[in-house]
Amino acid sequence: MPYSQFDIESIREIFNITLIEQVGKFAEVPEITYSDYLSETLRFNTPIALAINSEKSRSEMIIAPILLELKRLYPQKVSLFSGKDFTVDIEKGLNGFCDFLISRSPEQLVITSPVIAVVEAKNENIESGLGQCMAEMIASQIFNQQKGKQVAQILGAVTTGSSWKFMQLRGTTIEIDLNEYFLNQVSKILGILNLGLE
Repeated sequence: MPYSQFDIESIREIFNITLIEQVGKFAEVPEITYSDYLSETLRFNTPIALAINSEKSRSEMIIAPILLELKRLYPQKVSLFSGKDFTVDIEKGLNGFCDFLISRSPEQLVITSPVIAVVEAKNENIESGLGQCMAEMIASQIFNQQKGKQVAQILGAVTTGSSWKFMQLRGTTIEIDLNEYFLNQVSKILGILNLGLE
């Protein structure tokens, strides 16, 4: 059962996860100033990506540049992986490819622990990606434990590129921010993604 087969109900049942819905969980997270390069890239890319309106175009033209800005800001603290196989536990169904993984390590050749965030790209329906992203977060937690580098939290995001919904896994609890964050809030999006680097 690859990541894409999970829904919220199966996550709760299979992994004994407690879900907490919270409005504005990340609303007070400090914003991060980003480069003129990202600003110009998004100004040029976004209309094209939205016109094409495919998951791939949004992923390549909007999401990847935002995540790469995190790498640009913290080159010695962050590695970013796109479309990599992340098979952690086949028996539990924690296998398959993740759209994006962020690791708190500068190593870029292989996925290195600790994995601190996963970002799942969806074409238009964010809700359909929540279960898949939760499964990837749980896999990240197990991966870190297997490597002996546990972290307090794993961040998850499901995004269409133009809107982002964030979650946080701590122990066996996943908190879901019911707010969505939008492309005009890139500083806030980067601030939330930065939580795992602290």
